[in-house]
Amino acid sequence: MKRFRCGCGNEVFFENTFCEACSRVLGFDPETREIHTLVPRSMPVFESKVNGRGYRLCANFTGHEVCNWLVAEFDQSPFCQGCRLNRTIPDLDIAVNLIRWRKIEKAKKRLLYTLYSLRLPLVDKTRDPEKGLFFEFMENSRTDLHNVEDTVTTGHFNGVITINVLEADRLYREKMRRQMQEPYRTVLGHFRHEIGHYYWEYLFPDHDARSRFRKVFGDEQIAYAEALDRYYKNGPSSGWQRDHITAYAASHPLEDWAETWAHYLHMQDTLETARAWQAFISPQTHDFDADLQQWIDLTIVANQLNRSMGLADLYPFVITANVRKKLAFIHRIVQDSGVSD
Repeated sequence: MKRFRCGCGNEVFFENTFCEACSRVLGFDPETREIHTLVPRSMPVFESKVNGRGYRLCANFTGHEVCNWLVAEFDQSPFCQGCRLNRTIPDLDIAVNLIRWRKIEKAKKRLLYTLYSLRLPLVDKTRDPEKGLFFEFMENSRTDLHNVEDTVTTGHFNGVITINVLEADRLYREKMRRQMQEPYRTVLGHFRHEIGHYYWEYLFPDHDARSRFRKVFGDEQIAYAEALDRYYKNGPSSGWQRDHITAYAASHPLEDWAETWAHYLHMQDTLETARAWQAFISPQTHDFDADLQQWIDLTIVANQLNRSMGLADLYPFVITANVRKKLAFIHRIVQDSGVSD
């Protein structure tokens, strides 16, 4: 994440909706990936002090204060680009769900920031029913009579990413982290993992593309349900650390891809943040091996800082030679699939 400043010069942050110093309204423009300082023009239109363009606040801010993204003045949608990807939001008749949604939406917007920065193709299913994306944020035992599911499973299917909103509750998430024996579990991590499944379908649409995938990650045609059943019953195979970034990645080639993809996004966003704050590392080189070495150096420092405070490691993972090859493969795929202006 880059650093942002209000028009008054005060430092502001990605989620801010107003400036603490000058009290002006702030909004994030996904087209330019900048925070704009806004002044009223002819309500509900604001004018940016950065570029003079007109914007409206996303309806999910004016209605629920869960979004700080902007909508271009003449855009017909009441929602920003990010919120148009939502097909289902939590049942807001349940009061705690508004708090959960705010946490989930913040994580989703950070995901989208990275996807836009990497210039990955992204469109909602309304505009592209075949290859588009939707999000569904749902809770167990929904009061919606049209939903007969009692348990909501976080996952991806056919361009729809479902997030169980209980993941926004720290105690529930920690309980699940321990139960699943995971070293790391966050809402943002869920988004980055599940978007990996989405992009696998998007970026490997045919036999030729998937043959390249199989040379690196293995045969995804292995029975998925049976592989996961074996994993949950018996755990990962012996020596999984040599070839996989996490134990779960060893369960199936598609999960290996999604876990490694999530780590690639972790790396890209965190390196950008470190560079923006001039912390520990040199400017971006656009060389994957150099960036990966800086990532390793940065995570070692971060882990040591946490240990100095008596905290668990920030990054409890090891990048082996085989994992490095998988990350490099993802880097090439991302570079080749970037959309043009």
